[in-house]
Amino acid sequence: MAAHTVYRTFNTDRRREFVRITADVAGAVEESGIREGMALVCAMHITAGVWINDDEPGILEDTLEWLDKLAPPSWKEPANDVAAELSPDPGDFRHHRSGGEDNGDAHWKNLLVHHQVVVPITDGRLDLGPWQAIFYAEFDGGRDKRLVIKVLGE
Repeated sequence: MAAHTVYRTFNTDRRREFVRITADVAGAVEESGIREGMALVCAMHITAGVWINDDEPGILEDTLEWLDKLAPPSWKEPANDVAAELSPDPGDFRHHRSGGEDNGDAHWKNLLVHHQVVVPITDGRLDLGPWQAIFYAEFDGGRDKRLVIKVLGE
């Protein structure tokens, strides 16, 4: 079995952003020369994730809204009563109380989206569905964060 590793660094303009990385992953597969196997794509930070979905702006916006309801940011008002109830008691993350940070929600969003995906490689190409795209999901941007692409196979 062969292995090929590529690192990418992201520093998004916005605090929360979805960055399409399908071409980056496909490029790593092409560089690897692997014809049959898999590509592991992994965010190397706990306030970011990787996911596969449709590259449609409405879905991306709806996803951030949904994530805000499940993992409400303390730096803005809760979206609704459910979001307010899901916020940590007494209204802010314990993580913020000693470190001066305000990104506790980004840690929860990482749990919901997950930090990695595995994509099959068939005939030297990513074997994705017709509408699927791979995204780096940033939930606490504004600084450098790394992503690893590990291509394994023959």
